[in-house]
Parts: sequence; structure tokens; C-alpha cells
Amino acid sequence: MNEDTGGVSSGTAGSRGGAMLEAAHLTRRFGDRVAVDDVSFRVAVGETYGLLGPNGAGKTTTIRLVCGLLSPDGGEVTVSGTPVSPSTTAAKAQIGYVPQDVSLYPDLTARENLTFFGRLYRLGGSALRKRVDEVLDLIDLTDRGDDRVESFSGGMRRRLNIGASLLHQPRLLVLDEPTVGVDPQSRHAILESIQTLGSAGLAVLYTTHYMEEAERLCDRVGIIDHGRLVAEGTSRELVSQVGEKDRITLAASGSLAAFAEACRSLEGIDRADVDSSSVQILARDGRRRLPQVFEAATRTGTSVRSVEVHEPDLEAVFLHLTGTALRE
Repeated sequence: MNEDTGGVSSGTAGSRGGAMLEAAHLTRRFGDRVAVDDVSFRVAVGETYGLLGPNGAGKTTTIRLVCGLLSPDGGEVTVSGTPVSPSTTAAKAQIGYVPQDVSLYPDLTARENLTFFGRLYRLGGSALRKRVDEVLDLIDLTDRGDDRVESFSGGMRRRLNIGASLLHQPRLLVLDEPTVGVDPQSRHAILESIQTLGSAGLAVLYTTHYMEEAERLCDRVGIIDHGRLVAEGTSRELVSQVGEKDRITLAASGSLAAFAEACRSLEGIDRADVDSSSVQILARDGRRRLPQVFEAATRTGTSVRSVEVHEPDLEAVFLHLTGTALRE
């Protein structure tokens, strides 16, 4: 048990970084429509992997294949080396699944809901009572444990829904857009809880169409669109793959034209333009270029008042790869 995380277990699949989930060449059709088209990815122990894409991209179908709720038309899923399918139970027992729709009984209390779901996982007695207390603490609902769920806000219901998936101490937590329709404060609380779980060594598969969530939570991201995984990697790796560059804005006074000209000759800088009372620089790995940029300012008699480095984000990557903005 991990006392700081309510007893989250990291499993026995090997050291942190070993494969927990392997999805290989997954394909799923619904009639003539290919919802998932040859999708492959892996999630390591202790890693949070994000499936980022618009609604209708194939994220939820992929999740259902991973959890054994659907059979693939092609490909295979394994969790800790054990194959997953609708007819198997060994691998499913290692998965905690949080669906898009909240699956709780509103006329029961939070504690009663968790107790019910715990019994479905074959927990009972003092072990179940202890586990319910641990989960309520983990999702920060201990003070509302004896209140009926019908009195909860949308964000509190989402957190309780996540708690229900953690009762049996899974090795892999699968979340399908868990923050849809919640207020910003509740979203922040949910994201903090998920970060805590990842830090405790739990493997997490997280689907979202919110760029900021993927950037905040995920060690690696797979971008999915029209059923295909079009790219994957860390945020920085994805940005590097598509050649996006950092934009540096320097508010300055003095010889701005000479400053910009000096910056253009520096290694790694592709553009430098004067814009009113600032210089705009387009650079590869912009933060590394700042010492040279400041030296150029000194040489040209330019006084820099402030500096902002705008790193390219997943929104830019998605636009580059798909040709469209992220569709809601």
C-alpha cells in the first residue's frame, strides 16, 4: 500500500517503465465505416499516455477494444502480457475503466456506491471498508462520503466515478474524457488526482480532445484522427517532428533594426522582425538561444525590458498533421 495515494498499487509487471499495455494493429469496423484503423501503441508502468483527438476520431472505440468491451476485427491487446478480449477475465481484472458517462446510483451515498462496486470486485468485510475509506480520501470526498450522490456537483460525481474504478487496485487506469461537462475548478481537481495516480506508479491511458489536458498530464501523446494514429511522442518530440519553432518576443528600446539584423546571423534563428517596440524572433529551441540574443542586444545598444518564449504546442502539431483545427 502507498500511504500517500490511498493504497494505489503499481502492480508487479516489472520495474517502472516496463510495458503494461500493448495494443498492436487494432482495427474495428462498423458496417462500411472503419472506426479504428491499424492502431498500435504501448503504455509503460508509471506512464500516462494520452490519446488526443476530436470527437468521432476513434478514441472511445479504441478504449473499448483495450478494455475488452469490443472484439477487434484485427490486432491484439495485452495487459501485463495477458491477452484482452470480451471473453477473458484475468486481464480485465487488472484494468480500472472510467467511461464518459457517469455510472453511479444517485439515490445512494458515495460510500454506498463504492461499497456496491467493491462487492462486484469481490471485496468484502473490513478490507472493503478500509479500501472505501482510502478511495474517498484519494478523491477528496471523505467529508461527503455519507451524502447521497444526487446532491453532488458534476465534478464530484466524476471524481467518485474515478474512485469506483480504483477500488480493486488496478494496474492500468483507463479514462475516457473524464472532464467533459465539468466546471474549471472540478476539472483542476480531477487532473490533480490523475497526476497523483501516475506519480504513484499506475499506468494511465487518458483520452481527451482538450490540448491543455494532454500537455499537462501525459508523458507521451498519440494523436488520432479518422481512426488512425497519425503521430505519437512527447509534446516536444511531436513538435520537433513537424518542424514547429519557438517564438521569442523581446520588448526593447534602442537600435531595434540593428538588433534584429544581429539576431538573424545567430545559429538556430530563422527570422527576426521588428514590431513596434519589440523584436519577434523565430528560433529552434528558443530558450537555448537567449544568451546569444542578449549578447546581440548589448552589442547593438539595445535595452531589453522583458522576454517571452512561446513554445509551439499540440494545437499547432494537430493542425499541421490533419490540416484542420481540433474539432469539438
